[in-house]
Amino acid sequence: MAKHLLRILNRLVSLAVALALLGAGAYSAYALWDNSRVYAAAENVQADMLKLKPTLSADGTEDDASFAELRTINPDVCAWLTLDNTKIDYPVLQGEDNLEYVNTDVYGNFALAGSIFLDASNDSRFGDTYNLLYGHHMDASRMFGDLDLYKEKQFFEDNTTGVLMMPGKAYHLEIFACLVVTASEENIFEPARWQDDITGLLDFAGEHALFQHADVISALRTADSPKILAMSTCSTEFTDARTILLARMQPIERLK
Repeated sequence: MAKHLLRILNRLVSLAVALALLGAGAYSAYALWDNSRVYAAAENVQADMLKLKPTLSADGTEDDASFAELRTINPDVCAWLTLDNTKIDYPVLQGEDNLEYVNTDVYGNFALAGSIFLDASNDSRFGDTYNLLYGHHMDASRMFGDLDLYKEKQFFEDNTTGVLMMPGKAYHLEIFACLVVTASEENIFEPARWQDDITGLLDFAGEHALFQHADVISALRTADSPKILAMSTCSTEFTDARTILLARMQPIERLK
């Protein structure tokens, strides 16, 4: 009798183990499928948006008419960001608060990939001295995933340019610092601190950057009307880590 009960118990244990492994396998398969669905959705939205990417007019400013179709899709579209030699090439939105586009795409649909968006406290026309963008960190170069590239010294040294376009104007971007900070870093995540004087921000960048272009920082210190664009995404160095890329904004017409 005891041997019979032992055999039954062994079979029950084996069955439980088999069911647990089957459940784990099913969950893993679902997770892979769900992850691929999230990335596919992000890729599809970007492909759609790239067909509507604004163009620069002959004088180097953005052609206002080219934003019209984007704004019929979503009036919260305020700009278009491109970083050269990356896949960061997206419309920029601005919500009523900084949660609105965390998990919402440009069509207004729920999407884990969210959107690239401007801090709600910033001027939607980028009239501020310090402007802050957010985007999810995603693999396969989606959203702000390619900000990781700038944490490689050679890439940072070789790739310093981008463009920020908005209705009627455009800015050349000159990347000057890459940092890793906490999500609570006031020097980065409180745009109001730097609207009158960016000296403290430049000091912070100079002291804490992984890599920097000191000549650009020096030029910003003496510029009459300096403007900075910050780009933020999640990072894995530690809990609540954020990768930050800082770029100087220069009106394109001044560069001609």
